[in-house]
Amino acid sequence: MWSGRFREPLDSDFEQWQRSIVFDWRLLQQEIAASKAHVSTLIDAKILTATEGAQIRAALDSIATDHASEDGQVLIRNHPSAEDIHHFVEMKLVERVGPLGLKLHTGRSRNEQIATDLRLYVRSQIDEVITALVAWAHALVGQARASGDTVMPSYTHMQRAEPVLIAHWLLAYVEMILRDADRLRSCAERLNECPLGSGAVAGATLALDRTIAARELGFAAPTANSIDATSDRDFILEYLHELTFVGLHLSRFAEEITLFATAEFGFVTLPEAFSTGSSAMPQKKNPDLIELIRAKVGRVHGAAQAVTLQLKSLPLAYNKDMQETQEPAFAVEFVAPMLSLVARFTAAIQFNRERMAEAAQTGYLNAMAAATYLVHKGVPFRTAHEKIGNAVRFALEKGVELNDLTLDELRAFGPEFDEDFFSAIALNATLDCHDVIGGTARERVHQALEAASERIAAIDSIDKGEVVHAGA
Repeated sequence: MWSGRFREPLDSDFEQWQRSIVFDWRLLQQEIAASKAHVSTLIDAKILTATEGAQIRAALDSIATDHASEDGQVLIRNHPSAEDIHHFVEMKLVERVGPLGLKLHTGRSRNEQIATDLRLYVRSQIDEVITALVAWAHALVGQARASGDTVMPSYTHMQRAEPVLIAHWLLAYVEMILRDADRLRSCAERLNECPLGSGAVAGATLALDRTIAARELGFAAPTANSIDATSDRDFILEYLHELTFVGLHLSRFAEEITLFATAEFGFVTLPEAFSTGSSAMPQKKNPDLIELIRAKVGRVHGAAQAVTLQLKSLPLAYNKDMQETQEPAFAVEFVAPMLSLVARFTAAIQFNRERMAEAAQTGYLNAMAAATYLVHKGVPFRTAHEKIGNAVRFALEKGVELNDLTLDELRAFGPEFDEDFFSAIALNATLDCHDVIGGTARERVHQALEAASERIAAIDSIDKGEVVHAGA
C-alpha cells in the first residue's frame, strides 16, 4: 500500500507483529459499508462512472457475504499478506474486478477509514447493549409486578433499616438501567458524525461532497475538522466509560442476589438453569452466573483505563498508538450477551416472600415511622428521635418489638404516646408514611411501576426504530 517510498522490505518479524487484522477483522461489515458509501461519493465526483460504481458495489457485497463467518485466524491463514481489514478488502476487490478496484482508494486515507469503521462499530454495539438493557429492565418490572405489595427489609450500612416493597427495591435497578441507556444513547448521538472525506489529516484533495457518504451511512453530518476526525477516539473512551456504569450496576445486583441467596438471608431461590453444583459437596447450588458477572465487569473497567492511558499523551493527528484503542473496544463485546443472560436469570428468580416479609417486621424497622408519629404530635424531630431511641433500647432489654410494648411503658418516654401509636407503626402504615415521589408508599410504588414501564417502552421504541435514531 505504501512501498513506493521504501528501498528495503519490512523486517519480517516486525511486519507480522504490527498487523492489526488479528483483531480488526471484526470490522469487515463496517469497512464494506463505508467503502460502498465512498463509491457513491466518487460517482458524484465523476471519478467513477455509475457502471463502475455498480460493479465495485456488487464485488464489495460478495466479499461481505463470502467472509461474513470467518474470524481473524481464518482470514490470516487464507490471506497471509493482508495487513489489516482495509488492505484485505482492497485485495479481495482487486481479485474480483481487477485494476478497477484500485480506484476505490481515490480521495481517502486509511486514517479516515478506521475512524469511520470504529464509529459504525461502536454505534452498533451501543444498540445491542441498549436492547439487552431493556430486556433486563422488563425482567425487573415483571418481578416487581409479581411481588405485589410484599415487603422486604431495606439496608443501610448492611444493617436492616426500614421496610420497603420488594417492587421498590427492584425498581431501584430499573432507574440505574434507564440512566445507563440514556448515557449510551447520548454517546451514540455525539459519535454520529462521518469522518469520510477527512483524508490523512488535512481533508480530501478532491472536491468530494462529504454529505453523500454521511447520509448513506446514517450519520447526522460529516465531521467538522479533518485533524480531529482522524485522531478522535473520544467516542471509544466514552463508550467504555458508559459500560463501566453498566458493569457497576450489574455487579451490585450480582452481589445482592448472592447475599440474598445464602441460607443466612434466605430471600432468594436461585434458578437451577443458571447455577452449578459442587464436585465434592452434593448439596451445593452455586450462583456461578452472577459470580462470573461480578468478576467480568473488571474487564470493562480495565478496557476504559487502557484507552485512557493510550490517548493521554498523543499529539495530533493520527498516530499508530491509536491502533491499540481497538482491542479494548472489541474486548467488551461480552457485555450485551451478559446482560441478556442476567435478564433471563432475573425473570427466573424465586423470592421467598414470607421470609422477606418476616425480616421486614423484626429489628425495629418501624422506628422511623414511630418518630414520625411523635412529629405529628408536635414533638421536634431530634427529641422524637431520642424518645424512640430510648424506647427501642427498652424493648431490646425486654426482647420484644416496639409494637409489643404497652401504652403505659411507652408513656414513660413521653406523654405524646396514645392508642393510635400502634396503628401508626403497623406495617402498611410504616410503608405509606413514605408518601412522597420516589418513596415506598404503596400507591407511590404502583405509580412508579407504571411510569417505569412507560419509560422503558419509550427506550424500546427508539431502539426498534419506531422513533428513528441518528444512527439508523
